[in-house]
Amino acid sequence: MAERDHPDVTDAELGVLQALWENGPSTIRQLTDHLYPKGGTSHYATVQKLLERLESKGCVARNRSSMTHVFAAGINREAFVGGQLRAVAERLCGGSIAPVLTHLLKTETLSEDDRKELRILLNASLPK
Repeated sequence: MAERDHPDVTDAELGVLQALWENGPSTIRQLTDHLYPKGGTSHYATVQKLLERLESKGCVARNRSSMTHVFAAGINREAFVGGQLRAVAERLCGGSIAPVLTHLLKTETLSEDDRKELRILLNASLPK
C-alpha cells in the first residue's frame, strides 16, 4: 500500500480496480476488452499505463510468473472505500463520520436488507 491508507486514484484507475474486484485477476487484454469492448491498440496502452500507476500505488499486484502477466487488486474494495470515507470525514467534517452517515441516511433510500445490516452493525458496536 502507498504511504496513506487511502491512496488517491483517478476515475480511470478506479474503473480498472472495479473490473479487478468484479472479475478477479486479469490480463491487460482481458481488462481492455472489459473496459473498452470496441477498443484498439491505444486503449490497450491506456490500460497498461493505468495498471502501472495502480501498481506503484500498491493498489494492484502483478503476477510475472508467465509470459502474460496477470494483475489482481492489491487492496480489497471494503478497505479502499473505508479509506476514502475516512479521508472525506477528515477533510469535510473534522474527522467525524457521523455527518457523512447522517447525510447518506437522510438522502438515500435504503432497502430492507440494508436497514437490517445497519441495525446489526450498530447493535454490535454498542458497549456491553
